[in-house]
Amino acid sequence: MPYMLLIHEPVGQRQARGEAEGRLVYGRMLDFAADLKARGLLLAAESLLSQDQATRVQVRAGRASMLDGPFAEAKEMVGGFFLLACDTREEAIAIAGQCPAAEWATLEVRATGPCFF
Repeated sequence: MPYMLLIHEPVGQRQARGEAEGRLVYGRMLDFAADLKARGLLLAAESLLSQDQATRVQVRAGRASMLDGPFAEAKEMVGGFFLLACDTREEAIAIAGQCPAAEWATLEVRATGPCFF
């Protein structure tokens, strides 16, 4: 079953750690992804740019509205994700605990599936 690991990181932490440390952290994440791929568990993974460059879209009463980031009310942002092919929820949770991002962010483990439940 596919499981999504969503990385929720504090807004502004990337700027606080600076480019040199950021490159080291990103390298660790690439190594983690490569290991998951070698084990046949990785379906997809991406890092997301800051929410400063994001746009929220919603449609209400047939009218679309857009809000460009940054989003002042946010204390965290989704910084990236891993989409995994795991046999069990427990396996996905164990992998989340091995992810380097768990040291500075919160990983949310969610199974994928239809949204009519």
